[in-house]
Amino acid sequence: MAKILLKRAYAPASAGDGYRVLVDRLWPRGMSKEKEHLDLWMKQIAPSTDLRKAWNHNPNTILEFAAAYRRELDANPAVAELEQILDAHPVVTLVYGARDPFVNHARILRAYLEERAALQR
Repeated sequence: MAKILLKRAYAPASAGDGYRVLVDRLWPRGMSKEKEHLDLWMKQIAPSTDLRKAWNHNPNTILEFAAAYRRELDANPAVAELEQILDAHPVVTLVYGARDPFVNHARILRAYLEERAALQR
């Protein structure tokens, strides 16, 4: 499996990012597709609109949000597609738009993918 990096959409792309995947349902405000240097936009891997709106990036409810997002991922066929990408590239960067580098769904997604990979070993 690839090394999974996280990067905010507003940070400049770099050669060390490897394969860049935007994992947000919404396009980051003010960013152009040319500036992002994305290889793929996986809207379908992001939390559902209802879940995202209910959570509203509230750090006090991150544990509840994480549990609900993991349940969504368990039923999401896009996880298998993302795992294939991870198998095909040595480095994959999950790009997200959230302001907080610690309270965001991309961190939960990375942990979820790493846990699944560990179970398959």
